[in-house]
Amino acid sequence: MSLNEIKAPVDEHIRVFEARFRESMKSKVPLLDKITHYIVKRKGKQMRPLFVFFSAGVFGEIGDRTYRAASLIELLHTATLIHDDVVDDSNQRRGFFSLNALWKNKISVLVGDYLLSRGLLLSLENDDFDLLKIVAHSVKEMSEGELMQIEKARKLDIEEGLYFEIIRKKTASLIASCMSCGAASAGASEKEIALMHEIGEKAGIAFQIKDDIFDFERDKTKGKPYASDIREQKMTLPLIYLINTSSYAEKRTIINTVKNHSHDQEKVAGLIDKVVASGGINYATRHMLAYKEQAIERLGRLPDVPMRESLCQLIEFTVARGA
Repeated sequence: MSLNEIKAPVDEHIRVFEARFRESMKSKVPLLDKITHYIVKRKGKQMRPLFVFFSAGVFGEIGDRTYRAASLIELLHTATLIHDDVVDDSNQRRGFFSLNALWKNKISVLVGDYLLSRGLLLSLENDDFDLLKIVAHSVKEMSEGELMQIEKARKLDIEEGLYFEIIRKKTASLIASCMSCGAASAGASEKEIALMHEIGEKAGIAFQIKDDIFDFERDKTKGKPYASDIREQKMTLPLIYLINTSSYAEKRTIINTVKNHSHDQEKVAGLIDKVVASGGINYATRHMLAYKEQAIERLGRLPDVPMRESLCQLIEFTVARGA
């Protein structure tokens, strides 16, 4: 199914959310309003709000608390993305100029801080302490995951178990917080919220593995530059598999290529050929499908309502398309 078909049941809720999200970012400072208008204008596919709305719809009505949950996640996540672009000195995000490319680092950091504070205030002013706790925990996990990845990028000595811990924190925790926040906003029990968090983690890990696989494909329609992870010296699952199935001498050659020749197109192409020949892509695909199936299996424990099927379709779509 296309994303438009999947999101059809909550189209009206998305429209209401977008208006409220714009309202939540408003400021009396003209420069801030100009920048936040730019942020809203370049919004993506609204995947995070969709996870929130479908998760809420499984357990009850989508109401004001659900809109606030979606806004809280978008505010805090957008703040982290802005700060990430500053840290990475990135001039683009998804085909648009990043804030730091247009307004420089100092203003970008302050805008990120502003969005963070708006999210905190949105929750505190409405006594949404449970929602704030869920999202704050997710931001903590994401930060830890990023730092773990940076630390390991220096030596490129990452083991498979640590890889899964990094992507659980860095990527899966956000989808998990969307689903648990959505459930909490509709009055789900603690046990149900925990189950939604678990489903989100499984789906998020599957999503990240799919994104890893895209790094080895030349298909420009996927929205991700070819071999970008290798250029950024990130150890992904197909590459870790190659290293784990290579001799000591081969391991040293692979790590040397990633560490010192990651911008040499010929050497990177040769490394990608080795990953494919080793079965690394197939190995990663098996793990991706296993995590997706675990998420789908757990979905079957939820109330049998139309929104559960929408949530299943969204997970299938998210994992199929990757980043």
